[in-house]
Amino acid sequence: MSSLVLDAQALYREFLRGVQNLRRADTRLVGITSGGAWLAEQLQIDLGLPGKPGIISSSMHRDDFAQRGLAHGGQTSLPFEVNGADILILDDVLYTGRTLRAVINELFDYGRPACVRLAVLVDRGGRELPIQADYCAARVALPASQSLTLRRDDSGQFSFNVKTQ
Repeated sequence: MSSLVLDAQALYREFLRGVQNLRRADTRLVGITSGGAWLAEQLQIDLGLPGKPGIISSSMHRDDFAQRGLAHGGQTSLPFEVNGADILILDDVLYTGRTLRAVINELFDYGRPACVRLAVLVDRGGRELPIQADYCAARVALPASQSLTLRRDDSGQFSFNVKTQ
């Protein structure tokens, strides 16, 4: 285990402020399964937005689909018209950029949004693709041998899990 300690609840509060600043009146929240979807669900409540946020899966467009297959984290559900929409994609951890590339391909299967932006809870660097977040609550450096994932307990509280692979 790593000695890195991140206060996920404090980072969420900072993330909420950042998303409030990025959001326009017509912005639709779309969370990447699973951590980003949890964030989108909580933001929808905390921002007092009606309805449900979109949830998007990267499974069908991943460049490692042959090795990973379909993820069991959830399927895409976009309860709004994507064509012409202002989309704010939300994710827990941005790392190589490959998940986001797959998510954007999935999003365009549903239509052509007017604008797509990205907000992440944590940017851990290590990009393999030219992708960056419009907002991140924190930046951390982790070796490639470690993974960082968001967890949510039964009461809805967020925490991070850092483990060596």
